[in-house]
Amino acid sequence: MTLATLSEVLQPAMTGGYAVAGLVTLGWEDMRAYVAAAEAEGVPVILQAGPSCRAHTPLPILGHMFRHLAEGAGVPVVAHLDHGYTMDECREALEAGFTSLMFDGSRKPLAQNIDETAAIAEMAHGAGISCEGEIGFVGYSGGEGSAGTDTGEAAQFARQTGVDAMAISVGNVHLQQDRQAGLDEARIRAIEAVTEVPLVIHGGSGVPVAQRRALAQGSKVCKFNIGTELRMAFGAALRDAVARDPERFDRVQILKETHDPVCAAARRVLADFKAAGG
Repeated sequence: MTLATLSEVLQPAMTGGYAVAGLVTLGWEDMRAYVAAAEAEGVPVILQAGPSCRAHTPLPILGHMFRHLAEGAGVPVVAHLDHGYTMDECREALEAGFTSLMFDGSRKPLAQNIDETAAIAEMAHGAGISCEGEIGFVGYSGGEGSAGTDTGEAAQFARQTGVDAMAISVGNVHLQQDRQAGLDEARIRAIEAVTEVPLVIHGGSGVPVAQRRALAQGSKVCKFNIGTELRMAFGAALRDAVARDPERFDRVQILKETHDPVCAAARRVLADFKAAGG
């Protein structure tokens, strides 16, 4: 069994000059392909259940799915709650067997975000699992705008919450379909100078590949969340499978044909985050 906590995969990444991908899952087909890709590349992987995934499949079921895949995997697999918004939701994920809780209080006033994140970190650590928090709101392509992370607030947040990883807003945007969201590296350097906590970039699909690779190998950014580009690969594979034979109706047969393309796309993502020469 290679089920791991977030801290167990991020601490070696921070000292080893690489990053770990948090791959956003929507169902069995993609999460299975992600683990296959991680095994092929020989790297750990973080399976992430975000709000849209949880709206489709209950947390206890997702917990079983993640843990089942981890038990058969030859690489470390983290079962991660992405963008948990309440204590109850985070507790439900913990009870469902998740090994990492991401609490998103980034829309809240600083003091409230710190207090609520600290309480969830305490709960997580008491159960022997990890906690990720977010300081500075990361916006959405075509939706809410971002509020960049303040360096002083980041230092205070890291110090007072006890989180194992800290998501920051430095030009990254959720749901971006092209790679135009170049990150503010000066702000990243300022933040990493005032904390020893591994940093996280949400909306990693929008970050140019060269910048993703450089930051993975040469900064405290140890986790990139990748969702949109893999959902696009899944959608393209599904359309191709349906179009090849319009008479088919068995969804299991159709969905099987998404595996190889999604696995290949995930392998390309994972390879970007390896250490230099890896």
